[in-house]
Amino acid sequence: MQYISTRGQCGHFSFSEALLTGLAPDGGLLLPKHYPQIDTRTLARWRILSYADLAFEILSLFATDIPSEDLRRIVRKTYNAEVFGSEEVTPVRALRDGIRIQGLSNGPTLAFKDMAMQLLGNLFEYVLAREGKTLNIIGATSGDTGSAAEYALRGKAGIHVFMLSPHGKMSAFQRAQMYSLTDKNIHNIAIEGMFDDCQDIIKALQNDDRFKEEYHLSTVNSINWGRIAAQIVYYFKGYFEATQSEHEEVSFCVPSGNFGNICAGHIAKQMGLPIRRLILATNENDVLHDFFTTGRYKPRDTANTWVTSSPSMDISKASNFERFVFDVMERDDDPVRALWAQVDAGKGFDLGVHLDAIRNRYGFVSGKSLHADRIRTIAEVYADGDGLIDPHTADGVKVARELRQADEKIICLETALPAKFAETIVEAVGGDVAIPRPAALANLEQLPQHVTVLPNNAAAVKMVIKERLDGAV
Repeated sequence: MQYISTRGQCGHFSFSEALLTGLAPDGGLLLPKHYPQIDTRTLARWRILSYADLAFEILSLFATDIPSEDLRRIVRKTYNAEVFGSEEVTPVRALRDGIRIQGLSNGPTLAFKDMAMQLLGNLFEYVLAREGKTLNIIGATSGDTGSAAEYALRGKAGIHVFMLSPHGKMSAFQRAQMYSLTDKNIHNIAIEGMFDDCQDIIKALQNDDRFKEEYHLSTVNSINWGRIAAQIVYYFKGYFEATQSEHEEVSFCVPSGNFGNICAGHIAKQMGLPIRRLILATNENDVLHDFFTTGRYKPRDTANTWVTSSPSMDISKASNFERFVFDVMERDDDPVRALWAQVDAGKGFDLGVHLDAIRNRYGFVSGKSLHADRIRTIAEVYADGDGLIDPHTADGVKVARELRQADEKIICLETALPAKFAETIVEAVGGDVAIPRPAALANLEQLPQHVTVLPNNAAAVKMVIKERLDGAV
């Protein structure tokens, strides 16, 4: 399997090269040259597999440059009861109204990002050891990617992590998870701005070829193809948990800000998984909802990106969206380059003429959830005896209920455990309800925190990276 850029201005990459590269040299995103096709016979064979064995089968289609025995060892090291609490890894449960929730938040940082990041950490370690290389990870987080990456990569030989987050914009739990780490290879940087500003800085550093080469930079954001490949697996697992035969269809509802999670579902559908619809749920930052209802995509600036009670989705420039548009444009890189030139100029673009294909061929629809909606949904789910859900998952449940068709089976992807957003949960259900969290995280917010606050400036971030890495030599 070879990988190509959405902008078509560079050569082919192997899986390992794509993993270490992150953003393509031409500024585009890497994708497989073609999507593997899965038939019903293969689906039937995969249905009975454990999560780790299913991950091996799917990742074998993408990571063709890693020997099978090594890949199997890596996925079994990643997806097991010790890391995710049970061999089931991603259990599916049904709410009283029939909406299903796939539990993706049983990893060490209590968020779905662990599903890919734990694998990425083990893959990085393997590839770097095999090739005798070192790597410096730069990433941006709106809440959960940062802690998932840091917990997956802390203490690993040959790797430093520089994680940018929007200063003061995450929940207290999210900040504490990241900033309380004391590992010498973990470096937290809080940017005076929004997540989109952090993401722009990452892209600026990735596009500085000399700096990227000198300091061996890569990413763990969903810019990195390895993240998307890992996330494809749980769409297949969720489908098997919710169906009895390969002739059934399901729909997935995905809370989305950066488009990475639902992009994996798009690829699973293109591979042949029987997905009827991909239902995208946004919060008040509804740039993607606007696109899927009108065809217009116009990212907003920091001043018009709102701070909400589902902060991991406070994003107005979806970095993964380019992969989907590349497919919509029939994988023609010329229009993709032109479209993103318009985005970079602050103009956005209009693909209204493609809306029929987006809805009928690709199965995308969308909905929007506001603060009052998520508070009400959390309260309703709890009152029904279905337990607590976090505010992002509540956005998904609200939209799934709103858009569900009469005969449609919907799986809503869980985003995080409620403990990460205690203030919002208390607002929804009151302060007398116990919000469970693992014993190891009982006093997390009281631990000393280590973070460097910087202005919204790529040069300032470069300076910190240089100081830390040159001093580590």
